Amino acid sequence: MHRDARHRDALHRDAHRDAISTAAGYADGSLSPVDVLAEVHAVVDAREGELGALAVRADVEGTMRQAQDSARRWERGEPRSALDGLTVTLKENIARAGVPMQVGCAGVDPVVPEVDSPVARRCREAGLIVLGSTVMPDWGMLSSGVSSLHGITRSPLDPAWTTGGSSSGAGAGAAAGYGPLHVGTDIGGSIRLPGTWLGLATLKPSAGRIPLHAPYLGRAAGPMARTARDCALLMSALAGPDPVDWTSLPPQHIDWDDLDLDVTGLRVALWTEAGYGVEPEPEVRAAVEAAADRLADAGAQVRRVGPWLSQDLLDGVNRFWQARSWADYSRLAPDRQSQVLPYIADWVSRARGLSGTEVMDAYHAFAQVQARTTAAWAAAGDPDLLLSPVAPCAAFAAELPMPYPDEGRGMWHINFTMPWNMTGQPAGTADVGRTADGRPLGVQVVGRPFDDRGVLAAMHVVEAQRPGEHDPSPQQDAS
Repeated sequence: MHRDARHRDALHRDAHRDAISTAAGYADGSLSPVDVLAEVHAVVDAREGELGALAVRADVEGTMRQAQDSARRWERGEPRSALDGLTVTLKENIARAGVPMQVGCAGVDPVVPEVDSPVARRCREAGLIVLGSTVMPDWGMLSSGVSSLHGITRSPLDPAWTTGGSSSGAGAGAAAGYGPLHVGTDIGGSIRLPGTWLGLATLKPSAGRIPLHAPYLGRAAGPMARTARDCALLMSALAGPDPVDWTSLPPQHIDWDDLDLDVTGLRVALWTEAGYGVEPEPEVRAAVEAAADRLADAGAQVRRVGPWLSQDLLDGVNRFWQARSWADYSRLAPDRQSQVLPYIADWVSRARGLSGTEVMDAYHAFAQVQARTTAAWAAAGDPDLLLSPVAPCAAFAAELPMPYPDEGRGMWHINFTMPWNMTGQPAGTADVGRTADGRPLGVQVVGRPFDDRGVLAAMHVVEAQRPGEHDPSPQQDAS
């Protein structure tokens, strides 16, 4: 084997250290934060030019000093937390003091926050080393890595494939090995869609579980990683109330380390027919059904549930989001409007003539989604969990802004993810298979209100039951 090939293989192996074992290595002295950070930076150096995952990369020398400080704390037996010295990336709409928030849009002058958001502050307090801010598409309103500011963010698994979005850079970083831990945001699927299309474990936590600097109906920040255990480790640092977020949940003791779950008698609802939007492709449906079958074989009680939402409600949600973004777009000067991604400019412009009554009617769709979804959960017998597709399709072409961009179907792929943003229930993704041409397939795991740990535990079981080994990273050429 050539020296370059050996180097690539070593880079590939070291880049995908998981957070749990890395933290254990810091604790027992077998690993050093300095050495691991150097490995991660080597991966970023090798791959960032192709992937385009980072909006702002942290100063390398500054992060190395942080790693040295972490190493000294571990040597003294005084780490700030179990995550001390691990690396993390934060989506560019998560405020960090002094770091421009570009929101993926070339037409917008970035806001430069004066203080950290709760997420950034908790990362610092836990001793995590922030590698940088990850990219997103314009205003976060695309399920892809297409941005007027950043260009196209590409999948590390195959550059022809989308990363998904809007947490596109976070997903690419997680799959490429930019360290084990990443934080995205989600308002209709933006954490979970990259999860399924990149073969990741992700969690959109309960509404208010992780405090936000700018709370908004349906919005959540959450972990993106390669395993449910790593997601749980990051939750241990990020979860908990904060006065900055008036919607944050009250204090609650959650043992994030405990992901043991006996599925015997577990009541699982299986939802594979959406009834609106685009129905799942056969390979997607089969992968979800196979995951449910494996749970049933292990003793779970799996029961199918039918559709409960309708197209008019998704259209209403879409219309309100158009109106919200039209307000941002209309405030831009004409020369700045011309810099916005044309697909987004066209999408928001459809709200130009809406009356106040029409906007309020669209807003009422959110409440209808909440009411019908809550009623459907009760009608299903208040299950412990629900399994469904994450999206109707596997990863599409990287250049497309949406999987179904034409004929007014732009948001039709969020039919399985959007309801749980409205109810605030925790919902995660687990990697369960591959299409015939090798694209990842994930399953969405939804839990009862506030049962974030239960969702992570179920994801952990689904991962363990997964047939074969699916590594969400490309195989390096050893020739």
